[in-house]
Amino acid sequence: MIHTVRNLALWAVIGAALAGCSGLASLTEVARPVDNYVLTPKSTFDPGLPNLRFQIVVEQPTATASVDTDQIAVQPNALQVQYLPDARWVDRAPLIVQALLIESFENSKRVPAVGSSTIGLRADFLIVTDIREFQAIVPQGDPDAPLRVDVRLNIKLIDAFEDRIIASRSFEEVVPALSDAPRDVVTAFDEALGDTMRDSVEWSIREIKRYAG
Repeated sequence: MIHTVRNLALWAVIGAALAGCSGLASLTEVARPVDNYVLTPKSTFDPGLPNLRFQIVVEQPTATASVDTDQIAVQPNALQVQYLPDARWVDRAPLIVQALLIESFENSKRVPAVGSSTIGLRADFLIVTDIREFQAIVPQGDPDAPLRVDVRLNIKLIDAFEDRIIASRSFEEVVPALSDAPRDVVTAFDEALGDTMRDSVEWSIREIKRYAG
């Protein structure tokens, strides 16, 4: 089992050497245990948030191919993407973020109804999210520094009846992981995503209230 992300390059070389032997590669993949990880919604918000009387639909977020996967992305440098070995999200990252945003809006207790478009909810407002950053980053110049998890969400609020954007803003958090171990990296993801979701939910509720009253 690989214990640090910094061994990824070595395993990439080994994987390339075994590429011609598909049978062995398949057996190795089946035999290697994979840990699946979840993330959590936000449940605490500013008690001064206003109440809304509108229904909200949270669309499935968009993301680049490097993030739109169940693999946990790691960037050893600005131009390269790798993935944590033997660790996966329980679903593709955009679907996880969508589900957690919906639950976070529900947990705010300020929205009468919130869901995805797949349930047929009639939306007054749409939450359209683009996942701009969702990876751990290997610090440059300091081999002993911990990985840093970077989560950045761009949120657009859309008036569903007017079909126009009423507000747009990005939210970003960077959290250092305690170590390169998958559990510690995922914990940093959970903190970073949680902070961005809290800020984006509170901002969305306030902006919709300001716009529509």
